[in-house]
Amino acid sequence: MIEVKIPEGVEFTVSSNVLRAKGRMGEVVREFRGAPLSLSLEGKVLRVSSPDRAVEGTAASHASIMCEGVLKGFERRMVIRFAHFPVTLETKGDTLLIKNFLGEKKPRKAKIIGKVKIDVKGQDVKLSGPDKEAVGQTAANIRAATRIRDKDGRVFQDGIYNVG
Repeated sequence: MIEVKIPEGVEFTVSSNVLRAKGRMGEVVREFRGAPLSLSLEGKVLRVSSPDRAVEGTAASHASIMCEGVLKGFERRMVIRFAHFPVTLETKGDTLLIKNFLGEKKPRKAKIIGKVKIDVKGQDVKLSGPDKEAVGQTAANIRAATRIRDKDGRVFQDGIYNVG
């Protein structure tokens, strides 16, 4: 059995194999399926137990990351690089439109996962949110949307890249 201490300012609820954490940055919900796992909340301590130690450790790690996310949030920084055609970004619902990439008329699209906020200032892009996986997956979706397939990547280095 592994015990995870829940910090002040985090409200944790457990129902069957679903963890829900609420804090000042938002809410994160995680469901554990397919593995024998027992979760119980006693005061400010979450007890995780499973016959499989790997499942136990993974669930405890997810719970502590959820606590960190709802307290402080997670952030990913990206930078827009272009040579000739100035790229602009626009959010429309849960989609990020990447306009004028390589001079293309049709905008490229990247899916925004969960409640990730995207701030664009000049060529700097900041992704932030309470869910670490959603922030990382949104950054990966943006990077994949700007991948250049038909040209030499050493010459055409336009794109949106991770910087930290």
